[in-house]
Amino acid sequence: MSGQRAFDFEDVEDRDGVRLSWNVWAGSRIEATRTVVPIGALYTPLKERPDLPPVLYEPVTCKAPCRAILNPYCQIDVRGKLWICPFCLQRNAFPPHYKDISTSNLPAELLPKYTTIEYTLSRPAQIPPVFLFVVDTCLEDDDLKALKESIIVSLSLLPPHALVGLITYGTMTQVHELGYTECPKSFVFRGTKEYTTKSIMEMLGLAPPSRQGGPGAPPANVPPPALSGAARFLLPVSQCEFSLTSVLEGLQRDPWPVASDRRAQRCTGVAMSVAVGLLETTFPNTGARIMLFAGGPATEGPGMVVGVELREPIRSHHDIERDNVKYFKRATKFYEALARRAAQNGHAIDLFMGCLDQVGLHEMKSLANYTNGYMILADSFNMSLFKQSFHRVFVKDDQGHLQMGFNATFDVQTTKELKVSGLIGHAISANKKSAWVGETEIGIGQTSAWKMCSISPRTANAVYFEVVTPAGQTLAPGARGMIQFVTHYQHSSGQYRLRVTTIARNFAEPGNPAISDNFDQEAAAVLMARIAVYKAEIDDSPDVLRWLDRMLIRLCQKFAEYRKDDPSSFRLNDNFIVYPQFMFHLRRSQFLQVFNNSPDETAYYRHILNSEDVNNSLVMIQPTLMSYALETPAEAVLLDSISIQPDRILLLDTFFHILIFHGDTIAQWRKAGYHEQEGYENLAQLLDAPREDAQDLLLDRYPVPRYVVCDQGGSQARFLLSKLNPSTTHVSGG
Repeated sequence: MSGQRAFDFEDVEDRDGVRLSWNVWAGSRIEATRTVVPIGALYTPLKERPDLPPVLYEPVTCKAPCRAILNPYCQIDVRGKLWICPFCLQRNAFPPHYKDISTSNLPAELLPKYTTIEYTLSRPAQIPPVFLFVVDTCLEDDDLKALKESIIVSLSLLPPHALVGLITYGTMTQVHELGYTECPKSFVFRGTKEYTTKSIMEMLGLAPPSRQGGPGAPPANVPPPALSGAARFLLPVSQCEFSLTSVLEGLQRDPWPVASDRRAQRCTGVAMSVAVGLLETTFPNTGARIMLFAGGPATEGPGMVVGVELREPIRSHHDIERDNVKYFKRATKFYEALARRAAQNGHAIDLFMGCLDQVGLHEMKSLANYTNGYMILADSFNMSLFKQSFHRVFVKDDQGHLQMGFNATFDVQTTKELKVSGLIGHAISANKKSAWVGETEIGIGQTSAWKMCSISPRTANAVYFEVVTPAGQTLAPGARGMIQFVTHYQHSSGQYRLRVTTIARNFAEPGNPAISDNFDQEAAAVLMARIAVYKAEIDDSPDVLRWLDRMLIRLCQKFAEYRKDDPSSFRLNDNFIVYPQFMFHLRRSQFLQVFNNSPDETAYYRHILNSEDVNNSLVMIQPTLMSYALETPAEAVLLDSISIQPDRILLLDTFFHILIFHGDTIAQWRKAGYHEQEGYENLAQLLDAPREDAQDLLLDRYPVPRYVVCDQGGSQARFLLSKLNPSTTHVSGG
């Protein structure tokens, strides 16, 4: 049995939005490496906390170079009006407006219950958030109609002061000048040519006039004159909603003829290049989103992923492995360069794909991965999966503000015993080489700060740490290490906000049972899954599986009880008991096994895993299976073929799919219409129960899962069978 836990992991997550793999830390570097799973934290910066007080003043920070922010773990001297920073141990004076501070009159940031706090900073954002729609017009008419309707609805969900723009593309790219009201007007770029930012700006008439220095020059803080030019293309929604709606309604399918043996000519690369160039020149380092809607692969110009001839298939995992890929490396490099430029300016890129076949998401994934943009993969823009997921992007909080933050920086600080190894999530390095950057690199390392262009209450970052205390140093009684997470972002209301979370955990001597008693196996499984996926992006898949197996064996060697050569003696503490099961399912999951998945699907699944919190990630790794029967209440059952019974209904949740599976007998009763007859109310209730539970799951999930209802023996049942352990087969009579 497990001993006493120092923390309730779920309570800590509700309060601070953080889950740690270890909640008591090994006291030395060598002991920490022996615990196998690194110290890691899954942190949700914008965790919803309705009880947080609005703090309308600037945070109090420590002296440079430390700059840690005042928190409940600081020692304070009320009489001397001083506080001691727990990170660098410097003494700091409180600012003058804290003069009335006393033990009974403390500001919110010093109260123990506010280890997480959010400051509303006094400097408002100069420019409202920008939304630039990039729309593919090489679509079937009904698909284009559905897409236009979705975008028009989204305009009404944007804040009225937000700036919007429109670029459409097919064989050519068109930038629509929304500020010109006499008639629809657009600038056309050739789809086969690579444009530099300078040439894009000159063509759009946005090149800033050369300014002469001297007394007549405008002061430094005035917005650049390019803004007046940008206002032709990017206008507040309240001003241009009517003209933009009429442009969208008038959008026609790309007129370029497409032969029956060819694909449409799509210049996705040029359209994205123009979009990134337009925003980086007019609104650098400002909150903005480029929303790309693509209904097929790029087939011309820079960034093309497949040729126009249909007889040339789009690349598969097998082709990439054998290096039998004509466009792959050049396209990937092109989109990575665009993604880096957008990320450095704080611009998020969302990828909404509506196509039955692949669209080149594998080459384009960096656009969303570097900028923490949204990614949706649907069969068409007419599907409810796309429509509902797209509208969920614009959910609002109680005050009517969009639940998204823009242009964020994420900073991590630690006490001297710990160093930061890196982050795995959707961000790019801010190249902050502070004193608490570690030598070991996990994910995006060699920095203690990262740039995230967009954050939402769902965004979860995995941050990894190493203990650097040399072995042999005695631990002071009650020694503890601390971590501070600081997230600076532009709120959709136009203010800048600063979310600060400070956590402290105790160190323990080698062999102390408190270390294993405070192991959070769920968080550890997700943190290891992110490392495995990160490795799989670089290495060969079998190497990653071998690494996972090795880590699991080493963990069991360290923490299990067993007698050598006696398998029946193997025992794991309750805190570790489910961890091997998670690893078993992770090895079989679509995150590491590419068989039966296209490169686009693999890129999509990995993107979602790297952005979700512990509970959602666990459902992706190990789906949940509920069983419903007439006489018994609903119960969770094993992911095994023995769970399929003719008189039961199963509800499978894989996060991406929600599936209701009727056993043979139940399906026959339903087809015979028994549930509609008197006296069979219990059957009607049985059929309704999984449906109601499925609706609860569908309520707030993003992206909206694919909803499947099927019967035993039906073709759709394959979704369930692929997730079950085949302990019974057609041969064994199961």
